[in-house]
Amino acid sequence: MTGSTIEGRCRCERTRFRVSGAPLMTMACHCTGCRKMTASAFSLSSLFASEAFAVTEGEPAIGGLHGATRHFFCPHCMSWLFTRPEGLDDFVMVRAAMLDDAGTYRPFAETFTSEKLPWVSTPAVHSFERFPAPEAFPALLEDYARRAGP
Repeated sequence: MTGSTIEGRCRCERTRFRVSGAPLMTMACHCTGCRKMTASAFSLSSLFASEAFAVTEGEPAIGGLHGATRHFFCPHCMSWLFTRPEGLDDFVMVRAAMLDDAGTYRPFAETFTSEKLPWVSTPAVHSFERFPAPEAFPALLEDYARRAGP
């Protein structure tokens, strides 16, 4: 993963965004909600500081549960683009598959392993039965930064 600016886009390319710098952490979420929204075994996210993220084209629409955690989608093709998680207001979780260099984002942590499909495995270093508490994030971010190197 590079420390440069990375572009991302939805499937129809009407909604575009960019992130600056390397992610603070990468994650796979196995919760039933993420599996349903991605139609896959898990969602793959890259965590960035809010100020490192910008929508550059289009107007994302809120989808998913419409609750305190806000999931944003392209209003045309309905691709799930990013999430603003409850309790982590300074961060944005970008769906790594929407980034132009998606192949470089391997999950460092996995969440909701209590709902994981039995045949799924990831290379995640940290696993959580649910979502980690906000106070757990400083140590996770530090470990990710240490392992990712300069």
